[in-house]
Amino acid sequence: MADNSRVNASKKDRIRVLITGGTFDKEYDEIRGRLYFKESHVAEMLALGRCKLDLEIRTLMMIDSLDMRQPDRDIIVEQCRAADENRIVITHGTDTMEVTAREIAERVEGKTIVLTGAMIPYKFGSSDGLFNLGSALAFVQTLPPAVYVAMNGSYFEAERVRKNRETGAFEEKDSRPA
Repeated sequence: MADNSRVNASKKDRIRVLITGGTFDKEYDEIRGRLYFKESHVAEMLALGRCKLDLEIRTLMMIDSLDMRQPDRDIIVEQCRAADENRIVITHGTDTMEVTAREIAERVEGKTIVLTGAMIPYKFGSSDGLFNLGSALAFVQTLPPAVYVAMNGSYFEAERVRKNRETGAFEEKDSRPA
């Protein structure tokens, strides 16, 4: 399955998958001892998961979410608005995922949009990315139109999600005891 491709294009319920980078798609440079982007692993992950959904996959950018700026979010919003599909999954870095989710929620209506990512790069083998991608694809098919973040088997509305910097987990805002 190639990037920017259609899978089972004859079906009417296609899902758009927008790739933006994040830990999800990072690889490890053993010589320099750092993480970097080479190419997206989404197609490989979908093949591994034996995904049979009708998907339109597009790579928008390959950046760390800490490097994401307003012009990058504008591109994501415009791609969501312009998509023929009403169901969209976005792979995104976890550090600013909730910021992008809220931005999309403020500017895009009438579509079910689910952002997901990974805490560990897919290429590390112990990544949560495959599970999160599968969960996001399931949630986008069943949730009503709105913007959500899906991580580790749970989903959260864009306006109510936050990343707990102490645990690294996503949770509803104000869910921690005072």
